[in-house]
Amino acid sequence: MSVVVCAGDEFISADLLARALVEAGVEAEFRRIDTAWPTEPFGSLDGVREAAGDPARIAELVRGADALVTHLAPLTAEVLEAGKGSLRVVGVTRGGPVNVDVPAATAAGVLVAYLPGRNLGAVAEFCVGTMICAMRGLPAAAAGLAAGRWDAAGFRYERTGLELRAATVGLVGLGAVGLRVAELLRGFGSRVLAHDPYASAEDAERVGVRLVDLPELLGASDVVSLHARLTPETKQMIDTAALAAMRPGSVLVNTARGELVDTRALDDALAAGHLRAAVLDVFDPEPPAPDDPLPRRPEVFATPHLAGASRQVAEESAARIAKEVAAVLSGGRPSNCANPELLDVP
Repeated sequence: MSVVVCAGDEFISADLLARALVEAGVEAEFRRIDTAWPTEPFGSLDGVREAAGDPARIAELVRGADALVTHLAPLTAEVLEAGKGSLRVVGVTRGGPVNVDVPAATAAGVLVAYLPGRNLGAVAEFCVGTMICAMRGLPAAAAGLAAGRWDAAGFRYERTGLELRAATVGLVGLGAVGLRVAELLRGFGSRVLAHDPYASAEDAERVGVRLVDLPELLGASDVVSLHARLTPETKQMIDTAALAAMRPGSVLVNTARGELVDTRALDDALAAGHLRAAVLDVFDPEPPAPDDPLPRRPEVFATPHLAGASRQVAEESAARIAKEVAAVLSGGRPSNCANPELLDVP
């Protein structure tokens, strides 16, 4: 019988992970630990990031274990060294294993399984829902009503917004989330453009998207939604010039990474009335600085990085990672492995 450490938290609990492993056919002794959801911003810790928990405690539990599954636990070099000789696989319910010291795992001979696109459904629904709110001016209207103002002028023609069926939506990035957003928009009848130098023409055609360059997308879209990865090339790609190229009265949605946008330039574009609204679920830094004006703007729908939070994400992530770990424990291979060079090592 295997020994499996389930390091959970208040989103994906150890019990949820253990149940998923049992349903995947894993017969094991389970060592369980849950960490409180972090109330402070994520920082770096011993070579990993976006992690929560005590590495020393995880190291104690992992000694003699065959596998470890987690969402947030810091899988540092200390933890991986403690599992050396017995630990075969760690499964991380994240789109990228940022809370794992992958070089240390490789040195210890431990496979790292993870879940690309694990929250694409939740993020895509968030994007489409907030597009509707922002185009119709609902964040500002709600803020006014909360402040005691009944704005009966919301029916003036010049203040009304578009329905999605009449809108052109530009997707900057056509990966897993971008493709799902495009699929949802198809049901509304939107015209959808996308800019992604790595996108598959077949995928774009399948979801009814036309691939264009970035200047054309910015100038033709009523809504620009960001789904690009953060790289040196994409850092602050939405700058003063890009914002100026957007249609007057258009909307910017960012659920990808805060660093993709020059926030000062965005604040200027909103203050000048060039953009109608913005939806921001990510910031640079996180949380935003106390004097950051963007979250306080009535035309900004600002949320604390929770586009990917849903019960389905928690439940389906646990089930998916359980299958990955079960495959390794039964002599197979994980579908997504951060250190594939170990796959052919006996």
